[in-house]
Amino acid sequence: MTAFAPENRVVIAKISAVYGVKGWVKIHSFTDPISNFFDYSDVYFCKSGKWQRAEFDECRAHGKGIVGHLKGVDDRDVAAAYCGLELSVAETLLPKLGSDEFYWHQLTGLKVATVYSSAEPVLLGEVSHLLETGANDVLVVRQCAGSLDDKERLIPYVPEQFIKDINLETGLMLVDWDPEF
Repeated sequence: MTAFAPENRVVIAKISAVYGVKGWVKIHSFTDPISNFFDYSDVYFCKSGKWQRAEFDECRAHGKGIVGHLKGVDDRDVAAAYCGLELSVAETLLPKLGSDEFYWHQLTGLKVATVYSSAEPVLLGEVSHLLETGANDVLVVRQCAGSLDDKERLIPYVPEQFIKDINLETGLMLVDWDPEF
């Protein structure tokens, strides 16, 4: 595994558990579909404060997930030390999206203001993270400086119905959401 000082990185997967006794690990892919994980060969992780290239000598689909064997790791106990590590790629390697499409990492940290029954937007908080629920993704919005109150809100990511505008340059997302919820 070679060291590297990476540019802007985006987490695409996480090593979740060991698999078997010969150094294999389970990989939880955040890509959609999961198989898109195989499209990336330049994958890195940060271990003990040092960035290292994740060199898999074999990786394959297994059930609803992925299993992989890190080069030079041939023991279950050694593989266990990699559990919990996030696997990332350079942001420039991600596929380009349409003008009205966004990656989750772009939404995290945006301020969220509601235009629900108000002439002026009311700040609800900022996007902490997103949840994948099956029906639709959900924004977890937590309080921030200047927000209406200290409530945590779960706002369905449904463009046009609830999500009215996203401006990455200003860092603001406008939603149509009742501030009481």
